[in-house]
Formats: sequence, structure tokens, C-alpha cells
Amino acid sequence: MVMKYIVLDKPMNYNGSQLQSLFAYKNFGLMGDSISIFRGSCRVEQNEMVDMEDVLARDWIYSEDMLHFIVEHFEMDLEKTIIRQRLLISTIKEELEKLGVTTLKRSGDDLYEGNNKLSVSISTLSPVSTLIHCGLNVSNQNTPIPTIGLENLHIQDILSFGESVAKHYCDEVHSIRLARCKVRGVQ
Repeated sequence: MVMKYIVLDKPMNYNGSQLQSLFAYKNFGLMGDSISIFRGSCRVEQNEMVDMEDVLARDWIYSEDMLHFIVEHFEMDLEKTIIRQRLLISTIKEELEKLGVTTLKRSGDDLYEGNNKLSVSISTLSPVSTLIHCGLNVSNQNTPIPTIGLENLHIQDILSFGESVAKHYCDEVHSIRLARCKVRGVQ
């Protein structure tokens, strides 16, 4: 099955409740493995936090303007999804490098320029699938921690950038599936 994506032209704010099974299908008719890309603010309060480390630290996530990716895979392997999450982050870094941004470093599932954080990211399980949310600051104004935004990196067309990331990620997932099918087993 080919992975699909949708880029929303209308802004949508992210509060954590969107990280749910069948989000793309219920909202956009996109059935199966998918990525939903949209732009909007981000404010995740304690009751919607998935990362227990953040909950215990009483952290919260806020950005006035973010580019969001919600990825859903219909498999139940969280470790595999965390690996895919890191593939998504690496894909974002590669797409930024194509645009001349060479100052970012990946640490786990996040991107930084020095101590300034570009991304938030989490993986989780639902009853029927695994999910990834990744948000990239577009603006770094009024964030609760030191951040950098895509605007600071001179990325002009934010949604087109998001679509490039989605295409690249979908191609990688497809390529991995094909690679799995072309080798013979050994004894």
C-alpha cells in the first residue's frame, strides 16, 4: 500500500488532541498510512501531553506558528515508529540542507541550531496504529524555551517545504518496503 499525504491550505491549531487514530481518515478522507501537514499555533497542555517526561517536569509546549506533521502507520510496533520518527526528523534536516540550511544538528528526535530548538516531536500507540507528531517552529516569538524558526532560516513557502518533506518521507517508506521484498532468505 502506498503511503499518502495531504497538505492543508487552511490553518489549523494543534493542541495534542489531533494525535489520535484515524485523524487523516476522519478529517480528510485519507485512509491508510498517511501524513497530514498543516500550519498553525501549538499549545499542548498537561492533559494532552503524551511525553511523560514532560508531564513530570510540568513542561508545556507553545508556539505562535508551527508547521505540523501528523504521521499514522497501521502497525503496532512503537520501537519501529520511533525509528520512523527519527527518519522523519532526518528527512526534514535533509530537505532544509537542500535549501542551504547547514547549521542544524539532530539530537534524538529533535533539531537544534546551537541551543535553540527547531522542533517538537513525539511517537505513541493508539488502539489500531502508531502515530508521530512533529512540529517545526515557523516563528520563534514568545516560545517558553530558546528556539529557532523556519523564518529565521529563511524558508519562504512553509507549506511547500512541508510537502517536500512528506514526499521524501513517503518515498523512503516505499523504498524500505521494496527493499524488504527483494532479498532472499538465508539459512
